[in-house]
Amino acid sequence: MSEHIFATNPIMPGFYPDPSICAVGEDYYLCNSTFAYFPGLSVMHSKDLVHWEQIGNVLDRHSQLPLEGADHSQGLFAPTIRYYNGVFYVICTNVTHGGNFIVTATSPEGPWSEPHYLKEADGIDPSLFFDDDGKCYYIGTHENPDGGAKYNGDWYIYIAEVDLENWCLKGEKKDVWNGALKGCIWPEGPHIYKENGYYYIMHAEGGTGPEHSVMICRSKEIWGPYVGNPKNPILTHRHLGKDYPIKYVGHGDIIKTPNGEWFMTMLAVRPLNRYTTMGRETFLAKFIWEDEWPVVNPGVGMLTEKVEIDLPAWDPEKDPTSYTCRTGHKNTIPGTDKDYKFAAMKELGDEFLFLRNYPDDMYKLDGEGLKLKAGKDDIKAVASPSYISIRQQHHHFTSTATFDASVLKAGESAGLVLMQNNLYNLRAEVIDGECKMILMQDGKDEVIGSTAASGTVNVSVVVDGLETKVICDGKDLGTASVANLSTEVAGGFVGCCIGVYASANGKDSDTYVNFTEFTYKAD
Repeated sequence: MSEHIFATNPIMPGFYPDPSICAVGEDYYLCNSTFAYFPGLSVMHSKDLVHWEQIGNVLDRHSQLPLEGADHSQGLFAPTIRYYNGVFYVICTNVTHGGNFIVTATSPEGPWSEPHYLKEADGIDPSLFFDDDGKCYYIGTHENPDGGAKYNGDWYIYIAEVDLENWCLKGEKKDVWNGALKGCIWPEGPHIYKENGYYYIMHAEGGTGPEHSVMICRSKEIWGPYVGNPKNPILTHRHLGKDYPIKYVGHGDIIKTPNGEWFMTMLAVRPLNRYTTMGRETFLAKFIWEDEWPVVNPGVGMLTEKVEIDLPAWDPEKDPTSYTCRTGHKNTIPGTDKDYKFAAMKELGDEFLFLRNYPDDMYKLDGEGLKLKAGKDDIKAVASPSYISIRQQHHHFTSTATFDASVLKAGESAGLVLMQNNLYNLRAEVIDGECKMILMQDGKDEVIGSTAASGTVNVSVVVDGLETKVICDGKDLGTASVANLSTEVAGGFVGCCIGVYASANGKDSDTYVNFTEFTYKAD
Protein backbone atom coordinates (compact mmCIF):
# COMPACT_ATOMS: atom_id res chain seq x y z
CA MET A 1 0.00 0.00 0.00
CA SER A 2 1.40 3.38 -0.98
CA GLU A 3 1.44 6.52 1.12
CA HIS A 4 2.54 10.08 0.67
CA ILE A 5 6.12 10.61 1.78
CA PHE A 6 8.54 13.43 1.08
CA ALA A 7 12.11 13.44 -0.17
CA THR A 8 14.36 16.30 0.91
CA ASN A 9 16.63 17.88 -1.69
CA PRO A 10 19.37 17.19 -2.32
CA ILE A 11 18.65 13.48 -2.06
CA MET A 12 22.41 12.86 -2.34
CA PRO A 13 24.19 15.69 -0.50
CA GLY A 14 27.83 16.29 -1.24
CA PHE A 15 30.00 15.19 -4.14
CA TYR A 16 27.46 13.06 -6.05
CA PRO A 17 27.48 14.61 -9.54
CA ASP A 18 26.12 13.48 -12.92
CA PRO A 19 23.39 11.20 -11.53
CA SER A 20 21.91 8.36 -13.57
CA ILE A 21 18.98 6.33 -12.30
CA CYS A 22 17.12 3.18 -13.34
CA ALA A 23 14.07 1.39 -11.96
CA VAL A 24 13.83 -2.39 -11.64
CA GLY A 25 10.41 -3.32 -10.30
CA GLU A 26 10.11 -1.58 -6.95
CA ASP A 27 13.84 -0.93 -6.64
CA TYR A 28 15.76 2.15 -7.77
CA TYR A 29 19.49 2.33 -8.48
CA LEU A 30 21.52 5.51 -8.71
CA CYS A 31 25.05 5.89 -10.05
CA ASN A 32 27.34 8.94 -9.89
CA SER A 33 30.65 10.00 -11.41
CA THR A 34 33.82 9.93 -9.29
CA PHE A 35 36.58 11.37 -11.54
CA ALA A 36 40.07 10.56 -10.13
CA TYR A 37 38.80 8.87 -6.97
CA PHE A 38 38.92 5.12 -6.41
CA PRO A 39 36.78 3.04 -6.24
CA GLY A 40 34.78 4.39 -9.13
CA LEU A 41 31.08 5.04 -9.68
CA SER A 42 29.12 4.65 -6.45
CA VAL A 43 25.92 2.57 -6.60
CA MET A 44 23.03 3.57 -4.33
CA HIS A 45 19.77 1.65 -3.82
CA SER A 46 16.34 2.76 -2.64
CA LYS A 47 12.76 1.54 -2.55
CA ASP A 48 11.12 4.92 -1.90
CA LEU A 49 13.44 7.52 -3.52
CA VAL A 50 13.83 9.07 -0.05
CA HIS A 51 16.08 6.66 1.85
CA TRP A 52 19.20 5.33 0.17
CA GLU A 53 21.88 2.76 0.96
CA GLN A 54 25.19 2.34 -0.80
CA ILE A 55 25.44 -1.21 -2.09
CA GLY A 56 28.85 -0.94 -3.67
CA ASN A 57 30.94 0.69 -6.35
CA VAL A 58 30.93 -0.35 -9.99
CA LEU A 59 34.70 -0.23 -10.42
CA ASP A 60 36.29 -1.58 -7.24
CA ARG A 61 39.26 -3.44 -8.76
CA HIS A 62 42.35 -1.64 -10.00
CA SER A 63 42.24 -3.72 -13.18
CA GLN A 64 38.89 -2.09 -14.03
CA LEU A 65 39.97 1.48 -13.42
CA PRO A 66 43.37 2.79 -14.52
CA LEU A 67 43.78 6.31 -13.12
CA GLU A 68 47.53 6.89 -13.29
CA GLY A 69 48.26 10.53 -14.07
CA ALA A 70 44.61 11.56 -13.95
CA ASP A 71 44.03 15.10 -12.80
CA HIS A 72 41.53 15.49 -9.96
CA SER A 73 38.76 16.29 -12.47
CA GLN A 74 39.76 13.72 -15.08
CA GLY A 75 39.25 9.97 -14.85
CA LEU A 76 35.59 8.95 -14.82
CA PHE A 77 33.04 11.33 -16.30
CA ALA A 78 29.26 10.86 -16.35
CA PRO A 79 27.96 7.25 -16.16
CA THR A 80 24.62 5.78 -17.18
CA ILE A 81 23.07 2.79 -15.39
CA ARG A 82 20.47 0.62 -17.15
CA TYR A 83 18.83 -2.80 -16.70
CA TYR A 84 17.70 -5.15 -19.46
CA ASN A 85 16.75 -8.84 -19.47
CA GLY A 86 18.35 -9.69 -16.13
CA VAL A 87 21.57 -7.75 -16.68
CA PHE A 88 22.71 -4.41 -15.28
CA TYR A 89 24.75 -2.20 -17.61
CA VAL A 90 26.89 0.80 -16.72
CA ILE A 91 28.43 2.80 -19.52
CA CYS A 92 30.92 5.56 -18.81
CA THR A 93 34.00 7.42 -20.06
CA ASN A 94 37.48 7.19 -18.60
CA VAL A 95 38.82 10.35 -20.20
CA THR A 96 42.37 9.59 -19.04
CA HIS A 97 42.67 5.94 -20.07
CA GLY A 98 40.68 4.05 -22.68
CA GLY A 99 37.67 6.22 -23.43
CA ASN A 100 34.11 4.88 -23.47
CA PHE A 101 33.38 1.46 -21.99
CA ILE A 102 30.60 -0.84 -20.75
CA VAL A 103 30.61 -3.04 -17.66
CA THR A 104 27.90 -5.53 -16.72
CA ALA A 105 26.64 -7.42 -13.67
CA THR A 106 23.74 -9.71 -12.84
CA SER A 107 23.47 -8.04 -9.41
CA PRO A 108 23.87 -4.30 -8.82
CA GLU A 109 26.04 -5.12 -5.80
CA GLY A 110 28.53 -6.68 -8.21
CA PRO A 111 30.87 -8.11 -9.06
CA TRP A 112 30.97 -6.06 -12.23
CA SER A 113 32.83 -7.22 -15.32
CA GLU A 114 36.08 -5.88 -16.64
CA PRO A 115 35.50 -2.90 -18.97
CA HIS A 116 34.54 -3.55 -22.57
CA TYR A 117 35.99 -0.58 -24.44
CA LEU A 118 34.06 0.75 -27.43
CA LYS A 119 36.88 1.82 -29.72
CA GLU A 120 34.53 3.31 -32.30
CA ALA A 121 32.78 5.53 -29.75
CA ASP A 122 34.44 8.92 -29.47
CA GLY A 123 33.45 11.74 -27.16
CA ILE A 124 31.97 11.58 -23.66
CA ASP A 125 28.75 11.09 -21.67
CA PRO A 126 27.51 7.85 -23.24
CA SER A 127 24.16 6.22 -22.56
CA LEU A 128 22.42 3.01 -23.65
CA PHE A 129 18.87 2.52 -24.88
CA PHE A 130 17.20 -0.88 -25.36
CA ASP A 131 14.37 -0.73 -27.90
CA ASP A 132 11.29 -2.93 -27.99
CA ASP A 133 12.83 -5.14 -30.70
CA GLY A 134 15.83 -5.94 -28.50
CA LYS A 135 18.26 -3.68 -30.33
CA CYS A 136 20.64 -1.69 -28.18
CA TYR A 137 21.65 1.84 -29.12
CA TYR A 138 24.52 4.04 -28.02
CA ILE A 139 23.97 7.76 -27.63
CA GLY A 140 26.77 10.13 -26.78
CA THR A 141 28.24 13.50 -27.56
CA HIS A 142 31.35 14.48 -29.49
CA GLU A 143 33.03 17.45 -31.09
CA ASN A 144 31.40 18.89 -34.22
CA PRO A 145 32.37 16.29 -36.85
CA ASP A 146 32.24 18.86 -39.65
CA GLY A 147 35.81 20.06 -39.48
CA GLY A 148 35.97 20.25 -35.70
CA ALA A 149 34.53 22.62 -33.16
CA LYS A 150 33.92 26.16 -34.41
CA TYR A 151 33.85 27.39 -30.81
CA ASN A 152 34.40 25.95 -27.33
CA GLY A 153 31.51 23.58 -26.62
CA ASP A 154 30.48 23.11 -30.27
CA TRP A 155 29.47 19.48 -29.87
CA TYR A 156 26.91 17.13 -31.42
CA ILE A 157 24.81 14.27 -30.05
CA TYR A 158 25.08 11.07 -32.06
CA ILE A 159 23.49 7.62 -32.11
CA ALA A 160 24.80 4.21 -33.16
CA GLU A 161 23.67 0.63 -32.74
CA VAL A 162 25.67 -1.48 -30.27
CA ASP A 163 26.81 -5.07 -30.77
CA LEU A 164 26.72 -6.45 -27.23
CA GLU A 165 28.31 -9.75 -28.24
CA ASN A 166 31.43 -8.23 -29.75
CA TRP A 167 31.35 -5.04 -27.68
CA CYS A 168 31.52 -2.56 -30.50
CA LEU A 169 29.40 -0.08 -32.41
CA LYS A 170 28.00 -1.35 -35.67
CA GLY A 171 26.69 0.39 -38.73
CA GLU A 172 26.67 4.14 -39.07
CA LYS A 173 27.21 6.73 -36.39
CA LYS A 174 24.63 9.41 -37.05
CA ASP A 175 24.69 12.92 -35.65
CA VAL A 176 21.08 13.69 -34.74
CA TRP A 177 21.09 16.85 -32.62
CA ASN A 178 23.37 19.74 -31.73
CA GLY A 179 21.36 21.37 -28.99
CA ALA A 180 18.06 23.11 -28.48
CA LEU A 181 19.34 26.68 -28.71
CA LYS A 182 21.14 28.11 -31.70
CA GLY A 183 24.86 28.31 -31.04
CA CYS A 184 24.52 26.47 -27.74
CA ILE A 185 27.49 25.03 -25.90
CA TRP A 186 28.03 21.54 -24.50
CA PRO A 187 24.95 19.54 -25.46
CA GLU A 188 25.89 16.57 -23.27
CA GLY A 189 24.63 13.86 -20.94
CA PRO A 190 22.05 12.61 -23.49
CA HIS A 191 19.58 9.80 -22.76
CA ILE A 192 16.96 8.18 -25.01
CA TYR A 193 13.48 7.25 -23.75
CA LYS A 194 10.49 5.83 -25.59
CA GLU A 195 7.06 7.10 -24.56
CA ASN A 196 3.84 8.33 -26.18
CA GLY A 197 4.90 6.82 -29.50
CA TYR A 198 8.02 9.01 -29.62
CA TYR A 199 11.72 8.62 -29.05
CA TYR A 200 12.87 11.40 -26.71
CA ILE A 201 16.40 12.67 -26.27
CA MET A 202 16.85 14.50 -23.00
CA HIS A 203 20.19 16.20 -22.49
CA ALA A 204 22.08 18.91 -20.66
CA GLU A 205 23.06 22.16 -22.31
CA GLY A 206 25.03 25.28 -21.46
CA GLY A 207 27.92 23.66 -19.59
CA THR A 208 27.85 22.39 -16.02
CA GLY A 209 27.86 25.88 -14.52
CA PRO A 210 25.70 29.04 -14.41
CA GLU A 211 24.03 28.36 -17.81
CA HIS A 212 23.28 24.68 -17.15
CA SER A 213 19.86 23.39 -18.20
CA VAL A 214 17.79 20.35 -19.19
CA MET A 215 16.56 20.22 -22.79
CA ILE A 216 14.47 17.69 -24.70
CA CYS A 217 13.63 16.80 -28.29
CA ARG A 218 11.66 13.98 -29.92
CA SER A 219 11.16 11.97 -33.10
CA LYS A 220 8.90 9.20 -34.36
CA GLU A 221 12.02 7.34 -35.52
CA ILE A 222 15.12 6.69 -33.47
CA TRP A 223 17.37 8.04 -36.22
CA GLY A 224 15.40 11.28 -36.41
CA PRO A 225 14.69 13.89 -37.47
CA TYR A 226 14.35 15.26 -33.94
CA VAL A 227 12.27 18.31 -33.08
CA GLY A 228 12.90 20.35 -29.97
CA ASN A 229 10.33 21.18 -27.35
CA PRO A 230 9.21 24.76 -28.06
CA LYS A 231 9.24 25.33 -24.29
CA ASN A 232 12.92 24.38 -23.86
CA PRO A 233 14.60 24.43 -21.43
CA ILE A 234 12.29 22.20 -19.44
CA LEU A 235 14.35 22.85 -16.30
CA THR A 236 16.97 25.44 -15.41
CA HIS A 237 17.84 27.91 -12.66
CA ARG A 238 20.02 30.14 -14.81
CA HIS A 239 17.38 32.90 -14.83
CA LEU A 240 17.06 33.11 -11.03
CA GLY A 241 20.10 35.26 -10.30
CA LYS A 242 23.56 34.71 -8.90
CA ASP A 243 22.41 34.50 -5.29
CA TYR A 244 19.65 31.92 -5.66
CA PRO A 245 20.40 29.08 -3.18
CA ILE A 246 20.29 26.29 -5.80
CA LYS A 247 22.19 26.76 -9.06
CA TYR A 248 23.78 24.96 -12.03
CA VAL A 249 20.74 22.69 -12.51
CA GLY A 250 21.04 20.13 -15.32
CA HIS A 251 22.08 16.64 -16.42
CA GLY A 252 18.76 14.85 -15.93
CA ASP A 253 17.69 11.21 -16.04
CA ILE A 254 14.15 9.88 -15.54
CA ILE A 255 12.21 6.94 -14.11
CA LYS A 256 8.59 5.86 -13.73
CA THR A 257 7.34 4.28 -10.50
CA PRO A 258 4.90 1.34 -10.39
CA ASN A 259 2.23 3.88 -9.36
CA GLY A 260 2.68 5.74 -12.63
CA GLU A 261 4.51 8.75 -11.21
CA TRP A 262 7.46 10.18 -13.14
CA PHE A 263 10.60 11.56 -11.52
CA MET A 264 13.79 13.17 -12.73
CA THR A 265 17.18 13.16 -11.05
CA MET A 266 19.62 15.93 -11.88
CA LEU A 267 22.65 17.71 -10.53
CA ALA A 268 22.73 21.12 -8.88
CA VAL A 269 24.86 23.02 -6.37
CA ARG A 270 24.19 24.86 -3.10
CA PRO A 271 26.70 27.72 -2.92
CA LEU A 272 27.37 29.92 0.09
CA ASN A 273 28.01 33.56 -0.81
CA ARG A 274 28.47 32.33 -4.40
CA TYR A 275 31.12 29.74 -3.42
CA THR A 276 30.48 26.02 -3.97
CA THR A 277 32.64 23.77 -1.78
CA MET A 278 30.63 20.53 -1.80
CA GLY A 279 30.51 20.24 -5.57
CA ARG A 280 27.57 19.08 -7.63
CA GLU A 281 24.90 17.14 -5.76
CA THR A 282 21.97 14.92 -6.75
CA PHE A 283 18.47 16.41 -6.65
CA LEU A 284 15.01 15.02 -7.43
CA ALA A 285 11.91 16.49 -9.11
CA LYS A 286 8.51 15.20 -10.14
CA PHE A 287 7.18 15.77 -13.63
CA ILE A 288 4.06 15.12 -15.67
CA TRP A 289 3.34 14.81 -19.38
CA GLU A 290 1.40 17.55 -21.18
CA ASP A 291 0.96 17.58 -24.96
CA GLU A 292 3.40 14.66 -24.96
CA TRP A 293 6.18 16.77 -23.44
CA PRO A 294 7.46 16.63 -19.84
CA VAL A 295 6.57 19.47 -17.47
CA VAL A 296 8.83 19.54 -14.41
CA ASN A 297 7.22 20.55 -11.10
CA PRO A 298 4.11 21.96 -12.80
CA GLY A 299 3.05 25.32 -11.42
CA VAL A 300 6.49 25.84 -9.91
CA GLY A 301 8.95 25.18 -12.73
CA MET A 302 12.06 24.87 -10.59
CA LEU A 303 13.49 22.59 -7.92
CA THR A 304 11.78 22.44 -4.54
CA GLU A 305 13.12 21.54 -1.10
CA LYS A 306 10.52 18.79 -0.63
CA VAL A 307 9.31 16.29 -3.22
CA GLU A 308 6.05 14.42 -2.60
CA ILE A 309 6.19 10.73 -3.51
CA ASP A 310 3.36 8.19 -3.59
CA LEU A 311 5.34 5.19 -2.33
CA PRO A 312 5.51 3.29 0.97
CA ALA A 313 8.26 4.53 3.27
CA TRP A 314 11.28 2.25 3.49
CA ASP A 315 14.02 1.94 6.10
CA PRO A 316 17.18 0.23 4.81
CA GLU A 317 18.40 -0.27 8.39
CA LYS A 318 15.33 -2.34 9.30
CA ASP A 319 14.52 -4.10 6.03
CA PRO A 320 15.88 -7.68 6.27
CA THR A 321 16.04 -7.89 2.47
CA SER A 322 18.26 -4.81 2.13
CA TYR A 323 21.97 -4.87 1.40
CA THR A 324 24.10 -6.61 4.03
CA CYS A 325 27.19 -4.46 4.37
CA ARG A 326 30.28 -6.62 4.76
CA THR A 327 31.98 -3.99 6.94
CA GLY A 328 29.19 -3.38 9.45
CA HIS A 329 29.28 0.34 8.57
CA LYS A 330 26.44 0.80 6.09
CA ASN A 331 26.46 4.11 4.22
CA THR A 332 22.87 5.36 4.31
CA ILE A 333 21.40 8.70 3.24
CA PRO A 334 19.83 10.41 5.20
CA GLY A 335 21.94 9.43 8.21
CA THR A 336 25.31 11.07 7.77
CA ASP A 337 26.98 11.28 11.21
CA LYS A 338 29.85 8.80 11.21
CA ASP A 339 32.13 7.42 13.90
CA TYR A 340 34.71 5.01 12.57
CA LYS A 341 36.48 3.08 15.33
CA PHE A 342 39.11 1.42 13.19
CA ALA A 343 40.19 -1.19 15.75
CA ALA A 344 36.79 -2.84 15.40
CA MET A 345 36.79 -2.79 11.58
CA LYS A 346 37.99 -5.57 9.31
CA GLU A 347 37.32 -3.69 6.07
CA LEU A 348 36.69 -0.11 5.05
CA GLY A 349 33.18 0.75 3.93
CA ASP A 350 32.10 1.38 0.35
CA GLU A 351 31.87 5.12 1.01
CA PHE A 352 35.64 5.58 1.46
CA LEU A 353 37.50 7.23 -1.41
CA PHE A 354 41.17 6.98 -2.36
CA LEU A 355 43.06 8.98 -4.93
CA ARG A 356 43.85 7.04 -8.09
CA ASN A 357 45.41 3.56 -7.96
CA TYR A 358 46.91 3.26 -4.52
CA PRO A 359 49.59 0.64 -3.66
CA ASP A 360 48.52 -2.52 -1.84
CA ASP A 361 50.60 -1.67 1.22
CA MET A 362 49.09 1.81 1.72
CA TYR A 363 47.01 0.75 4.71
CA LYS A 364 46.01 -2.18 6.89
CA LEU A 365 43.36 -2.85 9.51
CA ASP A 366 44.98 -5.06 12.15
CA GLY A 367 42.70 -4.89 15.19
CA GLU A 368 44.60 -1.94 16.65
CA GLY A 369 43.41 0.67 14.19
CA LEU A 370 43.93 1.90 10.66
CA LYS A 371 47.65 1.72 9.96
CA LEU A 372 48.27 4.28 7.22
CA LYS A 373 51.65 4.27 5.54
CA ALA A 374 53.56 7.54 5.30
CA GLY A 375 53.80 7.37 1.52
CA LYS A 376 56.39 9.07 -0.63
CA ASP A 377 53.75 11.19 -2.41
CA ASP A 378 52.58 14.37 -0.71
CA ILE A 379 49.14 15.90 -1.07
CA LYS A 380 50.19 18.00 -4.09
CA ALA A 381 51.23 15.01 -6.16
CA VAL A 382 49.11 13.89 -9.10
CA ALA A 383 49.68 10.37 -7.84
CA SER A 384 48.41 8.27 -4.93
CA PRO A 385 49.10 10.01 -1.63
CA SER A 386 48.12 8.08 1.50
CA TYR A 387 44.73 9.73 1.83
CA ILE A 388 41.49 7.94 2.73
CA SER A 389 38.41 10.15 2.70
CA ILE A 390 34.65 10.54 2.71
CA ARG A 391 32.52 13.23 1.09
CA GLN A 392 31.73 16.53 2.77
CA GLN A 393 27.91 16.61 2.94
CA HIS A 394 27.11 19.67 5.05
CA HIS A 395 27.99 23.35 5.16
CA HIS A 396 28.45 23.00 8.92
CA PHE A 397 30.26 19.96 10.33
CA THR A 398 33.09 18.79 12.56
CA SER A 399 35.49 16.01 11.64
CA THR A 400 38.04 14.55 14.04
CA ALA A 401 40.89 12.07 13.90
CA THR A 402 42.86 10.43 16.69
CA PHE A 403 46.27 8.99 15.85
CA ASP A 404 49.70 8.15 17.23
CA ALA A 405 52.16 10.82 16.14
CA SER A 406 55.08 9.30 18.06
CA VAL A 407 56.06 7.09 15.11
CA LEU A 408 56.64 10.01 12.75
CA LYS A 409 60.23 10.54 11.68
CA ALA A 410 61.76 13.90 10.74
CA GLY A 411 59.87 15.46 7.83
CA GLU A 412 56.96 13.01 8.01
CA SER A 413 53.42 14.24 8.57
CA ALA A 414 49.97 12.89 9.43
CA GLY A 415 46.53 14.28 10.18
CA LEU A 416 43.30 15.39 8.52
CA VAL A 417 42.87 16.96 5.08
CA LEU A 418 39.85 18.84 3.73
CA MET A 419 40.46 18.34 0.02
CA GLN A 420 39.05 20.21 -2.96
CA ASN A 421 41.98 19.09 -5.10
CA ASN A 422 45.73 18.64 -4.86
CA LEU A 423 46.36 22.39 -5.12
CA TYR A 424 43.50 23.66 -2.96
CA ASN A 425 43.09 22.03 0.45
CA LEU A 426 43.23 22.55 4.20
CA ARG A 427 45.46 20.36 6.39
CA ALA A 428 45.51 19.75 10.12
CA GLU A 429 48.76 17.84 10.35
CA VAL A 430 51.49 16.95 12.79
CA ILE A 431 55.02 17.35 11.47
CA ASP A 432 58.32 17.59 13.39
CA GLY A 433 56.63 17.85 16.77
CA GLU A 434 54.14 20.53 15.80
CA CYS A 435 50.48 20.39 14.87
CA LYS A 436 49.86 22.90 12.10
CA MET A 437 46.83 24.37 10.40
CA ILE A 438 47.88 24.79 6.77
CA LEU A 439 45.80 26.31 3.99
CA MET A 440 47.01 25.47 0.48
CA GLN A 441 45.91 27.82 -2.30
CA ASP A 442 47.10 27.32 -5.86
CA GLY A 443 49.75 24.94 -4.56
CA LYS A 444 51.18 27.38 -2.00
CA ASP A 445 51.04 26.63 1.74
CA GLU A 446 50.08 29.21 4.35
CA VAL A 447 50.51 28.22 8.00
CA ILE A 448 47.57 29.68 9.93
CA GLY A 449 48.63 28.46 13.36
CA SER A 450 50.55 25.77 15.23
CA THR A 451 51.12 24.16 18.61
CA ALA A 452 53.41 21.51 20.06
CA ALA A 453 52.09 17.96 19.62
CA SER A 454 53.37 14.49 20.41
CA GLY A 455 52.16 11.03 21.33
CA THR A 456 48.47 10.39 20.81
CA VAL A 457 47.01 13.43 19.06
CA ASN A 458 43.40 14.44 18.45
CA VAL A 459 42.78 16.93 15.66
CA SER A 460 39.49 18.46 14.56
CA VAL A 461 38.48 20.41 11.46
CA VAL A 462 35.43 22.54 12.25
CA VAL A 463 33.63 23.92 9.19
CA ASP A 464 31.11 26.71 9.75
CA GLY A 465 30.01 27.70 6.27
CA LEU A 466 33.07 29.22 4.64
CA GLU A 467 34.91 29.74 7.93
CA THR A 468 37.01 26.84 9.18
CA LYS A 469 39.10 26.32 12.26
CA VAL A 470 41.45 23.58 13.44
CA ILE A 471 41.65 22.32 17.01
CA CYS A 472 44.56 20.18 18.19
CA ASP A 473 44.30 18.54 21.61
CA GLY A 474 41.87 21.23 22.70
CA LYS A 475 43.88 24.19 21.42
CA ASP A 476 42.40 26.42 18.71
CA LEU A 477 44.98 26.95 15.97
CA GLY A 478 43.09 29.68 14.16
CA THR A 479 40.42 30.36 11.59
CA ALA A 480 40.59 30.63 7.81
CA SER A 481 38.18 31.08 4.94
CA VAL A 482 37.77 28.06 2.70
CA ALA A 483 36.16 30.03 -0.13
CA ASN A 484 39.19 29.10 -2.22
CA LEU A 485 38.29 25.43 -1.74
CA SER A 486 35.37 26.05 -4.10
CA THR A 487 34.63 25.20 -7.70
CA GLU A 488 34.49 28.90 -8.51
CA VAL A 489 38.12 29.41 -7.43
CA ALA A 490 39.78 25.99 -7.73
CA GLY A 491 37.93 24.98 -10.91
CA GLY A 492 37.16 21.41 -11.86
CA PHE A 493 34.15 19.15 -11.36
CA VAL A 494 34.57 17.67 -7.88
CA GLY A 495 33.49 18.58 -4.36
CA CYS A 496 35.38 18.59 -1.08
CA CYS A 497 36.22 15.38 0.73
CA ILE A 498 37.73 15.03 4.18
CA GLY A 499 39.95 12.22 5.37
CA VAL A 500 43.02 10.92 7.13
CA TYR A 501 46.45 11.43 5.63
CA ALA A 502 50.09 10.46 6.12
CA SER A 503 53.15 11.35 4.07
CA ALA A 504 56.92 11.04 4.09
CA ASN A 505 56.92 14.11 1.83
CA GLY A 506 59.11 12.88 -0.99
CA LYS A 507 61.08 10.21 0.84
CA ASP A 508 60.79 6.45 1.03
CA SER A 509 59.55 5.34 4.43
CA ASP A 510 58.38 2.28 6.31
CA THR A 511 56.40 4.33 8.86
CA TYR A 512 52.79 3.36 9.52
CA VAL A 513 50.67 5.84 11.49
CA ASN A 514 47.96 4.24 13.60
CA PHE A 515 44.61 6.05 13.36
CA THR A 516 42.21 4.75 16.00
CA GLU A 517 39.18 6.90 15.28
CA PHE A 518 37.78 9.15 12.53
CA THR A 519 34.47 10.98 12.92
CA TYR A 520 32.18 13.23 10.90
CA LYS A 521 29.29 15.04 12.59
CA ALA A 522 26.90 17.58 11.12
CA ASP A 523 26.61 20.73 13.25
